[in-house]
Amino acid sequence: MANMIERHRHILDFTLAALLRRKGKNGGLVLVYTLIIFVLASVLFFTEAIKREATLVLHESPEIIVQRTQAGRYQTIPASWCEEIGRINGVTSVQPRLWGYHYDRTRRANYTFMVPAQAPPQPGHVDLGSGVARVLGADIGDTIAFAGHDGVPRAYTVGTLLESESQLLTADVVLISERDYRDFSGIPAGQATDLVLQVRNPREYATVVEKITGMHHDARPILRSEIQRTYDAVFGWRSGLMIVIYSGAALAFLILSWDKATGLSAEERTEIGILKAVGWDTSDILLMKFWEGAVISLTAFLAGTIFAYIHVFFTSSALFAPVLKGWSTLYPSFRLMPVLDLRQGAALFFLTVVPYTVTTIVPSWRAATIDPDRVMR
Repeated sequence: MANMIERHRHILDFTLAALLRRKGKNGGLVLVYTLIIFVLASVLFFTEAIKREATLVLHESPEIIVQRTQAGRYQTIPASWCEEIGRINGVTSVQPRLWGYHYDRTRRANYTFMVPAQAPPQPGHVDLGSGVARVLGADIGDTIAFAGHDGVPRAYTVGTLLESESQLLTADVVLISERDYRDFSGIPAGQATDLVLQVRNPREYATVVEKITGMHHDARPILRSEIQRTYDAVFGWRSGLMIVIYSGAALAFLILSWDKATGLSAEERTEIGILKAVGWDTSDILLMKFWEGAVISLTAFLAGTIFAYIHVFFTSSALFAPVLKGWSTLYPSFRLMPVLDLRQGAALFFLTVVPYTVTTIVPSWRAATIDPDRVMR
């Protein structure tokens, strides 16, 4: 056992020295290899993190949302509909909601104003999400102002800074009292943004929706499953875009691997011939080439993975954000919660490290089994 470890140690020392003798070529190879793994790992990290955020958002969403439209455009809904809809069999509760978006021209960000169903702030006070507080530079007790529907600024005192497991849930949120929101948005009393329903039996969703549209032809019920399908469509389109990036990286990697598999350079063939001439066995040369491939691929894998982790979770995926977030680039910046999927990490390892290591051994085996004099010629 000790002899085997000693043999590996000596061959690894020789391999590192050989790599340093060709540091220009090997440095460029590691750089390209690291870039490929960086792109692939960034896509994996970002996709997994954004899926987790979406799952948390949908977990908090109501089962059925009822909106009202006119000529295909969204309108406020009468709160009086609650009593009539609440009498439908299977509906356990109907609540009106007040919420809306506000665009801050100065800071070029969108905020979501909401009136919470429970424990709303006192009139004259607001609770801020972390993203809004960061954009405004506000803290608890500070006074901030937002321009209302008539362009007149309204001043509020910051009561609480919201925290959540997911920053996507609360980063852009401004919680406000009902009185202040109606004054801010201009929505009159008796009107709401939409209605949220709780239904006892999920199998009755379709029946409830049918009865609501029968009562009010301008009602637009939305099921949570429909929201889920919308998210799937959005992520599917953006995942397709990422696949294009992946395809380019994968193609570059295949070209790199093919170049290694088609043969050795004249310098490498001469080195193998000299080693065979001084007494190295074929197994020693194969072991040296194995360590050479392992050192290069592991260095690139670790560097690419670490850079991708920093890129996605510490810079908010700065390189991909304009494409992946779309319209929400107006959204106050937020950081994705770090999520590491070991299965994806293992898949990335076997798809990048193992193929490259194998392709370094095959041409070396061909050269090592040929007569040393013929190899050097």
